[in-house]
Amino acid sequence: MKDDYYDILGISKNAAAAEIKKAYRKKAIEFHPDKNPGDAKAEEMFKKAAEAYEVLSDPNKKARYDQYGHQAFDGSGGFGGGGMNMDDIFSQFGDIFGGAFGGSGGGFSGFSGFGGGGQRRMKGSNLRIRVALTLEEIANGVEKKIKVKRKKQAQGTTYKTCSTCQGSGQVTRITNTILGRMQTSSPCNVCGGSGKTIDSKPPNADKDGMLLTEETVSIKIPPGVVDGMQLKVSGKGNEAPGNGIAGDLLVAIEEKPHPTLQREGDNLHYDLYISFSEAALGTSKEIETVTGKVRIKIDEGVQSGKILRLRSKGIPSINGYGAGDLLVHVNVWTPKTLTKEQREFFEKMASDPNFKPMPESDDKSFFEKVKDMFS
Repeated sequence: MKDDYYDILGISKNAAAAEIKKAYRKKAIEFHPDKNPGDAKAEEMFKKAAEAYEVLSDPNKKARYDQYGHQAFDGSGGFGGGGMNMDDIFSQFGDIFGGAFGGSGGGFSGFSGFGGGGQRRMKGSNLRIRVALTLEEIANGVEKKIKVKRKKQAQGTTYKTCSTCQGSGQVTRITNTILGRMQTSSPCNVCGGSGKTIDSKPPNADKDGMLLTEETVSIKIPPGVVDGMQLKVSGKGNEAPGNGIAGDLLVAIEEKPHPTLQREGDNLHYDLYISFSEAALGTSKEIETVTGKVRIKIDEGVQSGKILRLRSKGIPSINGYGAGDLLVHVNVWTPKTLTKEQREFFEKMASDPNFKPMPESDDKSFFEKVKDMFS
């Protein structure tokens, strides 16, 4: 059985976002590979902490975990961090460490992984964009092609071995203390631990040999996403110099308002207005759904406030557990103005027993209907 994510980070279930982030940073620094070289147990704890943070830092994933536990992510298309390797962790959460362990500024967010001899691989910074989707796109899934400005290594840029650390990425210092000579190693402050420095670069490139370019990125968005959810396109953030690891493109979902449908979780709501005569005689109406128009039958004698449920005509679950329903709310429209003939007709009907309200036991109140709807 997998360890509880809250226990891994040492926090309670009602911990705020800032507390979750602080707890993860503490654990990540404690079990960081730099502090625990060759320690397999520390590396495993480092990965577990990253997995816990990936879920608990996302409000949607956290809610699903709180309700279903680890089963919420079984077969759900890659959510959860069980398959994360060290490069994934540094790429996704490297900015959490701030300046610790070689964090860098500019277009780069730190380091990820190690090469032979202790060199570190530079990691490009993540990029963030917002993508606005219609309800139809959310219901059916969509592929979007978005223009993104990202830093890429300029053609013609070459690197040479760092003369300070001789390509090792580490600088060793020996100091004399009262206990004797002490040897310490730290990342090279010239190459930042990569073991390489710029040899030559095109004149239009920046100091790191990078160019800001515009690129069209294809983003596949699965059905069922919700407003505020964040998707990741690996490797489409800023590139890093010296053939480092590219950052990721983080895509925030924005849901466009729909002219006739209202979303509530995976369910959709539709207000249908009919006339007195349609309510009394019955009718059929064509209504809009996220997969096209459908025609529904309205029985004679229908009461205002009745809710018709069209099963599986809502939004597909992001977890792949079927789809929500479309709930059609029937509203009998009362005319605001009447002609002389219409007024005379209704005055005549006012005393007709058949026009007096006589609710039966199955004519439930609005609150009872809502209760039944969600039971």
